[in-house]
Amino acid sequence: MSTVTVSREKLSWSLFGLRLGVFVVFLIWTLDKFVNPGHAAVVMKVFYSMPDVSANMAYLLGAAQLVLTISFLVGFQKRWVTLLILLMHLSSTLVSYGRYIDPWSGSNLLFFAAWPMLAATVALYLLREYDTKFTLAK
Repeated sequence: MSTVTVSREKLSWSLFGLRLGVFVVFLIWTLDKFVNPGHAAVVMKVFYSMPDVSANMAYLLGAAQLVLTISFLVGFQKRWVTLLILLMHLSSTLVSYGRYIDPWSGSNLLFFAAWPMLAATVALYLLREYDTKFTLAK
């Protein structure tokens, strides 16, 4: 294995940028559950085969996701929180497989934005010990 030298300062700022970008997307997805719980119900039905998700369930999911998302932003329990964010995004990327088959139909092309974000979450997980900018990490 070869070694690459990069300043910790540059690396920590780069990882912070990735973390902030992933946080923004997750925050919007989370807020959507509160602002438009009907949309959350449709997403759960279409992509996760969960019919009849009530507004209260959307709020509950949103609250849990908000706690997780803020924990991710501040670097709380990075090993587990980043892993959960990674798994959540991996599942949302994979359940959208039908959208990748016909990218030029409707707004399916937008689903491809999930892949660079997935790569960012993998990088954040693998490099979590260097992701120290504005975190609770020691």
